[in-house]
Amino acid sequence: MSTVEQRTAAVTRRREIGEVLLAVENIELRFGGVTALADVSFDVRRGEIRAIIGPNGAGKSSMLNVINGFYQPQGGTISWKGQRLRRMRPHFAAKNGIARTFQNIALFKGMTTLDNIMTGRILKMRASLLEQALYWGRARREELEHRAFVERIIDFLEIQHIRNTPVGKLPYGLQKRVELARALAMEPELLLLDEPMAGMNLEEKEDMVRFILDVNEEFGTTVILIEHDMSVVMDISDRVVVLDHGRLLADGTPDEVSRDPRVIEAYLGVVHD
Repeated sequence: MSTVEQRTAAVTRRREIGEVLLAVENIELRFGGVTALADVSFDVRRGEIRAIIGPNGAGKSSMLNVINGFYQPQGGTISWKGQRLRRMRPHFAAKNGIARTFQNIALFKGMTTLDNIMTGRILKMRASLLEQALYWGRARREELEHRAFVERIIDFLEIQHIRNTPVGKLPYGLQKRVELARALAMEPELLLLDEPMAGMNLEEKEDMVRFILDVNEEFGTTVILIEHDMSVVMDISDRVVVLDHGRLLADGTPDEVSRDPRVIEAYLGVVHD
């Protein structure tokens, strides 16, 4: 058994899955005449790692954009901690504990690792613009408190050596880790990860898997994960949603989904005689 597999088994034994944290019901999303999502429903339980898989163009990233309010669906509802919403708004999502990383890295390339991560603390700051500009009183105390919190995340993700490096000079794998750090700086209850391992080599993938498991276990953060590496999905996910052409194809445990003939044909591959 590999180190990652051993760690996965240990985390699975300790993880406790709780009540429904998020539910999407009958979501419909269209762009002109193109249907991105059609009547999609599923829920996410507190403490679990929930994967969304499917072929390219299946609607996976669109689903994350609906959940954090970047896209406004034409139909359906979202329930967040029991509060039923016609639609999610980005500001509401961010303030209420939903953080996001992106398929294409969205960092401030000219800013250092530390400064990029600090931007994740903006919604936690209470000082006025004047106080911040003068770096006085409450603003100074907040800055020190937020910096201490960010330093803990830097230590947690093992990126101390790039703390003062502009992120534009970092290799791809480390930029992905900085983006994860910025999301964690928001102290999310729900973390949306859009292909966090895309473009990584094997060692970088193993590191990212370890960090995702640690975030889930040590912080108690619920995770929704889009990932094309099926070995990762099947190893670390509690439940899996499968989308195909914007429709819900399957929903269940990794074992149930991997044995579903529709999933095998649509995504995992099927051998024809």
